[in-house]
Amino acid sequence: MIGDIVTVTVDRPLGSYHPEHKDMYYPINYGYVAGIMAPDGEEQDAYILGIDKAVESFTGKIIAIIHRLDDVEDKWVVCPESMTFSREEIMEKVKFQEQYFQSEIIM
Repeated sequence: MIGDIVTVTVDRPLGSYHPEHKDMYYPINYGYVAGIMAPDGEEQDAYILGIDKAVESFTGKIIAIIHRLDDVEDKWVVCPESMTFSREEIMEKVKFQEQYFQSEIIM
């Protein structure tokens, strides 16, 4: 699936806060890929990198998968087709949430 083009529906836009964990600020857009079910029974979650404004949806390429070793679901990392990010850059951008999990980045 790395390299696939997907559309992410954003339910936690850049600049928003988590609906349950009010102190968790989203410095990037975050949402889900409609119609793709994840192991947690919800639609597949995705981080969006490379977009510096809040958006309602975004179509881009999957550049990585964040595999959580201590959770049932993985997160996809999506960005504009013309962009790339290193493992270190990805982890820096998603650590606001991934710091609570044991994760590895698959590219």
